[in-house]
Amino acid sequence: MSDNDSLRRRETAPDDDIVCEKRGRIGWIRFNRPGARNAMTWRMYEALAQACERFDKDEEVILIALRGEGGEAFVAGTDITQFVDFTTPEDGIDYERRIDAIIGGLERVETPTVALIDGYCVGGGAAIALACDFRYANEAFKFGIPIAKTLGNCMSITNVSRLVDCLGVARTKRVLMLARMIEAEEAAAVGLLDGVVAGGELDGCAEALAERLAGHAPLTMRAAKRCVNQVLETRRPASDAADDLIARCYTSEDFRGAVRRFVDKTPYTWQGR
Repeated sequence: MSDNDSLRRRETAPDDDIVCEKRGRIGWIRFNRPGARNAMTWRMYEALAQACERFDKDEEVILIALRGEGGEAFVAGTDITQFVDFTTPEDGIDYERRIDAIIGGLERVETPTVALIDGYCVGGGAAIALACDFRYANEAFKFGIPIAKTLGNCMSITNVSRLVDCLGVARTKRVLMLARMIEAEEAAAVGLLDGVVAGGELDGCAEALAERLAGHAPLTMRAAKRCVNQVLETRRPASDAADDLIARCYTSEDFRGAVRRFVDKTPYTWQGR
């Protein structure tokens, strides 16, 4: 394709849960389950990975932009109904490995990435946003991993390390142990966000960022990103370092009970087992 302004490619995941579109020099990935606050299904995660790979190979794309549809959320975590049948340690470990592979793939794409966050950015959505190079949000932004009060499961150690890298130790403990949500002003102050704008201006942030990137040396930017990722990888523990913790949480009575109660929309009393 020689004329990006006149030619547009549009591809959709099954049921249009993710809409991928190349517009100008930006590859857009839009999470499109607004009725579920864009909670991710397995196939949405797979579609995300495929879209990132496809856009990363397209030499005309200089920025990959991720955004949630509906005006309420970027991504409100993984669809919890998918956890109902989890019974074994392998279920939890395999899930975290699967998510690690997809989030890690997003983090490693050579093309710059930006998360445009409209409202909630929670759980798996927080992990996706952390793997992006840049993040812009509106004032409704709420970021967190509230599993200590919702499901009682355990994040992979790789995703925890991303939190520590971006938020520091103290804030990571508040986010994970106190289920504390970080709002826009604080997020911008600590560097989690690159900017806070009105909701209607989020797409414009991607366009302005793409224009700025277009004036910089592509090889230098790719080298910088790869160097940063290599530094991070040398600091991170092995991916299986917390498998025992993941297995314990995902096979607990608390996790099974909390998932059932969450689906039924009724409160759960933690048992500690």
